[in-house]
Amino acid sequence: MRKVARLSRFNVASLALGLAFLYLPILILVIYSFNASRLVTVWGGWSLRWYHEFFNDRAMIEAAWMSLRVAVSSATIATLLGTLAAVALSRGERFRGRTLFSGMLYAPLVMPEVITGLSLLLLFVALNAERGFWTVTIAHTTLTMCFVAVVVQSRLGSLDRSLEEAAMDLGCDPVRAFVAVTLPLIAPAIVAGWMLAFTLSLDDLVIASFTTGPGSATLPIRIYSEVRLGVKPEINAICTLVIALIAVVIVIASLASKLSSSQGKSAAPL
Repeated sequence: MRKVARLSRFNVASLALGLAFLYLPILILVIYSFNASRLVTVWGGWSLRWYHEFFNDRAMIEAAWMSLRVAVSSATIATLLGTLAAVALSRGERFRGRTLFSGMLYAPLVMPEVITGLSLLLLFVALNAERGFWTVTIAHTTLTMCFVAVVVQSRLGSLDRSLEEAAMDLGCDPVRAFVAVTLPLIAPAIVAGWMLAFTLSLDDLVIASFTTGPGSATLPIRIYSEVRLGVKPEINAICTLVIALIAVVIVIASLASKLSSSQGKSAAPL
């Protein structure tokens, strides 16, 4: 009979302190977003006043809409390019320059965002490109594409290639075998990669601050500029809405990951 290990008091205390350190500040922020007082540190009762203020703040709404547009556009482009790159690295033969290609693809994972943002700024200035929506979108695509490639490549590496080979033995060409067999199996990983890219783009401040232009500030830039002058209760409401949006994305990504695992298990006996 298998012995079940019991948690010691030290382990329980360490776990509780760790979770409190991570989530207690977020919980306080969410609670104070319903504060009726104008003073951030003084509790004045429960109220939806600051959510109403946010939805009546035209500048904040425009910044939020800008962030959503950039996040959706960059995540979609990054998912397409990252999936193609992952397929090339996983399914392609050892082509010339593969090491250089993979190194350039994964460089943003370890490169400081300040360097990435500054280099993209210099590129756009050299091209005389007007900074705005598309420059931020290109910058975020560069940042998030490598994350999509990692997620999709890990899923491709765990698949049994005999499934594709069986489809080709039955008359499918390589492209049709990939579309009919492999693509449905990696679809949850692609969705998870898109959601990860969306979240990273929505959260980015450093790279966006280098590549944005007049009238195209994203929500993190707008929040940062407001916080520098003092934290307003409206900021708590905005951050709570962003946390809720990211939480929804994380839940959907988790469900997609579970679906991917179940598909892999059901395909294994074949």
